[in-house]
Amino acid sequence: MVKDFTKELLLEIQHYTDEVRESVEVAKEEETNEAVKLLRGAPSPKLTGDYQRGWGRKKVGKSIIVHNRTNYQLTHLLEYGHQNTDGTRTAPVPHIRPVEEKVIQSFVEKVERAIKG
Repeated sequence: MVKDFTKELLLEIQHYTDEVRESVEVAKEEETNEAVKLLRGAPSPKLTGDYQRGWGRKKVGKSIIVHNRTNYQLTHLLEYGHQNTDGTRTAPVPHIRPVEEKVIQSFVEKVERAIKG
């Protein structure tokens, strides 16, 4: 009787773990797609549009990385500002951090919902 209970309990725990893992994978896909969509939208600086269109994502192992494929060198300079050759400073255009914070908050909420069932 105790062995049957233990076996059933382990099966239920495994089933729950699989459901949570699947929900986390779905949330990860949805939120990285949302991040790319938001970064390609209004907040990204737009001179020629190459920087804006360059946002994408790639899978590395079990992780998904959101990055700018075309103008990755500009992400830090635009987000935090920089000094020009004539000594003046270019004002920062914070466009990555707001999207990051929004996507992280949404991802955490989805994971918490998955854990609670």
